[in-house]
Amino acid sequence: MSEKQYFSITSLLILLLGISCQSDPSLSFEIPEEGFQVVQHLPKESKERQNNVLYLTPRPIKVKEFDSPELNRFIDSMYAVMLRTAGVGIAANQLGKRLQIFMIEAKVDNPRYQVLGPVEKQIFINPIITKVSEKRKNFWHGCLSAKGEKRGNVATFEWIEYECMNPDGSLRKGRLEGFGAVIFQHEYRHLMKGTYMDRANHFEERSALNQKIDSGELPFFEYAKDTLPLLIKGYELGKKLEDY
Repeated sequence: MSEKQYFSITSLLILLLGISCQSDPSLSFEIPEEGFQVVQHLPKESKERQNNVLYLTPRPIKVKEFDSPELNRFIDSMYAVMLRTAGVGIAANQLGKRLQIFMIEAKVDNPRYQVLGPVEKQIFINPIITKVSEKRKNFWHGCLSAKGEKRGNVATFEWIEYECMNPDGSLRKGRLEGFGAVIFQHEYRHLMKGTYMDRANHFEERSALNQKIDSGELPFFEYAKDTLPLLIKGYELGKKLEDY
């Protein structure tokens, strides 16, 4: 093969790869005409996981994409779905998008988590975890992507510190404690690929769980033992999500 032929073939492959990436709707901000539907969890043994965006690596948002109408419109659509489904957080891959974006918010009147207090609306783009607490908290998780499934008991860090980008492209550093830290780690798990269903060993139906928590039979938001599975197991401080 001549040098000229080699470069011609190489150029063609690069072009085809670029077209392939651009044509993949899961990597874009494109909003389906019918609106977003929440992607659902699949069992660990399911072969369909290889085609399910909940289990595929999300891409980072590029510099040129920040503060764009497309990004802002997509974020507004994410928020609308979260409100419609009464969620306290949502990640882009739950809506079929392999993008490093998630948001959290727990309103004062949220019917599910009033006892834990409100969490202000916050948007995280290309997030990384920079520091975590030594202690962990017990929490029973449910999920918009685990509709009809039992609640699962996993541990999350009592507090976390993070770095991320704002929608306008500016850098933000912060710290979350309490319920805010729990929601952050729940959504971060999605972008690390997977759900609480992949980590928990103990499950309870929601109605039975509420009764057992009210009676004190089961712990809720107490300090967790090291034996309780960590929701974001496999995380590394400062590591980018595309490297998981």
